[in-house]
Amino acid sequence: MNVCESVLSLKPYQGGKPISELQRELGLERVVKLASNENPIGPGPKAMQAIAEAIDEVGRYPDGNGFELKKSIGEHLGIDYESITLGNGSNELLELIARLYLCNPDDEVIFSQYSFIVYSLVSQALGAKSVVTPAINFGHDLKSMLSSITKKTKLIYIANPNNPTGTLLSDDEIHDFLSKVPSSVVVVLDQAYFEYLDIDDNAVGWLDEFSNLIITRTFSKAYGLAGLRVGYSLSSIEIADYINRVRQPFNVSHIAQSAATAALTDDAFMVRSILANNNGLLQLSHGFDRMGLTYIPSFANFIALKVDNASSVYKLLLERGFIVRPIEVKGYLRVSVGTKNENDDFLDVLESVLGLEK
Repeated sequence: MNVCESVLSLKPYQGGKPISELQRELGLERVVKLASNENPIGPGPKAMQAIAEAIDEVGRYPDGNGFELKKSIGEHLGIDYESITLGNGSNELLELIARLYLCNPDDEVIFSQYSFIVYSLVSQALGAKSVVTPAINFGHDLKSMLSSITKKTKLIYIANPNNPTGTLLSDDEIHDFLSKVPSSVVVVLDQAYFEYLDIDDNAVGWLDEFSNLIITRTFSKAYGLAGLRVGYSLSSIEIADYINRVRQPFNVSHIAQSAATAALTDDAFMVRSILANNNGLLQLSHGFDRMGLTYIPSFANFIALKVDNASSVYKLLLERGFIVRPIEVKGYLRVSVGTKNENDDFLDVLESVLGLEK
C-alpha cells in the first residue's frame, strides 16, 4: 500500500493513560489521573443541565453551522460570530489550519521546542518542514522564531500558556512579535488555558490589527468539558470561511454545542473553577518546595516537575495508582492539578516513591 512517506515515521499522539486501562493492568481499585490537564471538578451545573435536556435530540444531526454556540461566543467576547469556527476540540482546528496553509513539501512551519506535540504531528503528517526553535527558560524564544522566518514560512504556532511547561509570554511580547511577522505568514495563538489567566482579553482586539492572526481556545479545560470535544477559533471572516471549507460537517455534536453554550453563562462555576485551580497550583508547588524539588512555575492547570530517574518514578507512581505524564523535557514529569484530596494523596505518594519520608 502506497502510504505517504511522511506518515510512515509518524508516531500517533499518546494521551494520558486512561484510568480503566491502569485498573485492568494492575488490578487497582482507586486510580487518580493527573495526566491530561482535565478539570478535576468536572462540568458546571448549567452545562450538566443542558446536557440532560439535549439528550432527546441525539437522533438528529447537530446544527452544522453551530449558530447558537457561535452567537454566544461572539457575544461573550464581543466579536462577529462569522469570525468564529467550531472544532472537535481545539486540536481539530490546529490540524485544519495546517491543512489550509501547509500545501507543499517545502512549506515551513515554526514552533518552539517544548511546545504542544500536535504542532509537530500535523506538520509531519502533511509532509511540511518543521522548524523547531530552541526554548528559552522552557518557553518560547520569540526573537529566535522571528529570525527563523524565511520565504518558505507559512505558519507559526505559539501556545500561551505553553503546554507542557506552563510558561507565559506577556501580551506586550506577543503584540510586538505579531507586529514584526510578515502578513503573509499566519500566526496561530493557541490559548487553551486562557481562562486561568487573570488578565484582560487583549488578544481578541488584535484580530482587527493583524489579519494573519488566528486564536484557538477550548471548552476542555476551565469549562470542564474535555469529554465532549468542543473548541473554537477566532480569526478574520475570510480565514474562518477557509477553515469551514475543510471542516467536516457536523464536527461538533448537539450535546457538545448545548453544553458549551450553557457553560458560557455559568459565571459562578467559572469563578469556582479558577479558584480551585489556583489553590491546587499552590498546594502542589508548596508540596514540591517542602520536598526540595525543582519545578517550572505554571500559568496553566498543571506543573512540570523535575525528578531523578523520571521514567522510573513515573512507573512507580503508576503502581501506586497515580497517573502523571512524561514529557519531552528530559527529567521532567507533568502533573495536572487535581482535587484537594487528590493533590494531598499524590504528594504523600510522591514523597514515599522518592524516598523522602521522614
